[in-house]
Amino acid sequence: MAKLFRAAIMGPPGSGKGTISKRIAQSFGLQYLSSGHFLREGIAAKTEAGLLVKTYVDRSMLVPDHVMTSLMLPRLKQLSNHSWLLDGFPRTLEQALALNSLYQLDLVISLNIPYETLKERLSDRWIHPASGRVYNMGFNPPRLQGKDDITGEPLIQHDDDKPEALMARLRQYKEVAKPVIDLYKSQGILHPFSGTDTDRIWPYINSLLSTKMDIQPSDACQPQTP
Repeated sequence: MAKLFRAAIMGPPGSGKGTISKRIAQSFGLQYLSSGHFLREGIAAKTEAGLLVKTYVDRSMLVPDHVMTSLMLPRLKQLSNHSWLLDGFPRTLEQALALNSLYQLDLVISLNIPYETLKERLSDRWIHPASGRVYNMGFNPPRLQGKDDITGEPLIQHDDDKPEALMARLRQYKEVAKPVIDLYKSQGILHPFSGTDTDRIWPYINSLLSTKMDIQPSDACQPQTP
């Protein structure tokens, strides 16, 4: 049986984590686990954890560490025989230490994207709230303006994605992420990538994973627009 490979991806809002994660999943066969997806799923299913999450989401508050770990760690235990890539978890040092108590990550990718690039991406970003599907009016617009391609339901733009709120979100991200980044750096598994274009960053991530996993990717995953 091939060795299991477990990784995580970090980055501020608009850094391209979702795009990169999907390429990794497609090319290397890792199961893509998005904390945002699990949060929405828990809320929709009205599970105990989901209902608790909703009380914070409805107030635009960050979900506390103990709630996130109670939601995510049982899911990971169910996937104990799978290789996976985490996106959005762990977000804080407490979450990272809780994850470490169960699994030792093999690799952590950290995306460092300039503020001006993030501002440009997020100002054009629209979201389908129920599914989390993301559209960008510049390079990935919906087929019908303002409507989700699958359901036809209205898209929204989060207030948090507007330029006046972005700087505060970035400051908060850096403050919370630094101890997590320092932890993974001390473990020798952190690999930072900087740039303004996902297509330019991707080949380096692709090469790194090919080396770390000691395999050739199943699909070169031709560059697409971020």
